[in-house]
Amino acid sequence: MKKNINLTLKVWRQAGNREKGRLEIYSVKNISTDMSFLEMLDVLNEELTQAGKEPIAFDHDCREGICGMCGAVVNGRPHGPERGTTLCQLHMRHFSDGDELVIEPWRSRAFPVIKDLVVDRGSLDQIIIAGGYISVNTGSAPEANSVPVPQDAADRAMDAAACIGCGACVAACPNGSAMLFTAAKVSHLALLPQGKPEAARRAMRMVEKMDQLGFGNCSNITECQIE
Repeated sequence: MKKNINLTLKVWRQAGNREKGRLEIYSVKNISTDMSFLEMLDVLNEELTQAGKEPIAFDHDCREGICGMCGAVVNGRPHGPERGTTLCQLHMRHFSDGDELVIEPWRSRAFPVIKDLVVDRGSLDQIIIAGGYISVNTGSAPEANSVPVPQDAADRAMDAAACIGCGACVAACPNGSAMLFTAAKVSHLALLPQGKPEAARRAMRMVEKMDQLGFGNCSNITECQIE
């Protein structure tokens, strides 16, 4: 049932990586429960702009839960309270009238803050560049059935490839580890015949790059899997 709610937001504001950040308090009123979380932030930003204040910077692109661009920690949970849901697909019906929400950026040494809720996740791209590919000559696509792939291997590879690279696993990890992201990218190639020749070298290069970029070590706390 559609209704409107009022919320108190404590939003992290930070002008840049070298600047000191702080939480600022905002009140948003008459927020439709049909809105997404990002649409709620759009409403707040419109109010701030009309008042001559600096709007809150946050990442977004497709707003369909596909691209992995959006992301913030809501009350201590990356992407908010709904499991397996990106911030852009989190709807306000999951909150109650009068709720207080603390909204912060991803926290990791490898994700420096650019501004407010926007962080630089280029380190994930660097891990992919280090080995997240198969070395083949480019050209026309081969016939789909020229390389037989067992159904079980295809299913497992697809599960690993479902990672959208948003960085929530890093934000959830107390150590700031990117091991789940790296493992997903290593696995989805290593499980397929085309990726097996470079599997060992790929894994070594990507893990080495992950360590170089300042991500923490995995200590099997499994917070990343919970999110």
